[in-house]
Amino acid sequence: MTIQAQMKRLTPPAIRARKGGEPIVCLTSYTASTTRLIDPHVDLILVGDSLAMTIYGLDSTVGVTVDMMIAHGRAVARSAAHACVVVDLPFGSYEESPAQAFRTAARVMADTGCAAVKLEGGTEMAETIRFLTARGVPVMAHIGLTPQSVNALGGYGVRGRKPEEAAAILADALAVDAAGAFSVVIEKTTESLSREMTERIAAPTIGIGASVACDGQILVIDDAIGLFTAFRPKFVKRYAEIAQPIAAAAQAYAAEVRARQFPGPEHVFGP
Repeated sequence: MTIQAQMKRLTPPAIRARKGGEPIVCLTSYTASTTRLIDPHVDLILVGDSLAMTIYGLDSTVGVTVDMMIAHGRAVARSAAHACVVVDLPFGSYEESPAQAFRTAARVMADTGCAAVKLEGGTEMAETIRFLTARGVPVMAHIGLTPQSVNALGGYGVRGRKPEEAAAILADALAVDAAGAFSVVIEKTTESLSREMTERIAAPTIGIGASVACDGQILVIDDAIGLFTAFRPKFVKRYAEIAQPIAAAAQAYAAEVRARQFPGPEHVFGP
């Protein structure tokens, strides 16, 4: 029996119950092969709209579609045996109304088999989160730097340095918590504010560029393993550097093909 076969899949209530306990380990994944590699080691896998940059070469997450999220969400959910799988709702698919959000979330969950969805926004999305959770859709909230709002925010700068902005983000945390989010991603927000929010809300916080005091941490897998090299945020730690070995392997393969050294006798079939 494989390690994954022995594991019990984690659920949103199980993640919520980890508040104040052992830190929750989260990574993104977008493919079946990556999911199988990380699944035994993490508690939650996010199929993030960061696939805009890592998979599709887009400049931001704004151009991601529901169909993109479903395609990758299905691959990840089918391949995970242990981690709680959460899929991002893309920009424009949920902000119009709670009813729109429910239709999108229901489609994503039905078509992928994921356990929950994630959406960005604080006080303005509290009503939507309450609407979804009351109808059986577990929601992971996302506050602080919200990449889908990058055009309105004016960039990817750290959030919460000004007192008025910090107060607004704290209000966001309290609002999404009261609305029933089972966990809250805090992105690129000052350490002191992230720590305060973690202490103030009942839902576990998942930090990315936030604080070690958060109840868990998440990184984009391509950043963590050195596969995405176009940009490296300060909050990213590289746990591997696989870009150069991949490039070297491609270079070696190309050289052997051009020299007619591959395929060799051991790679072809006789009569």
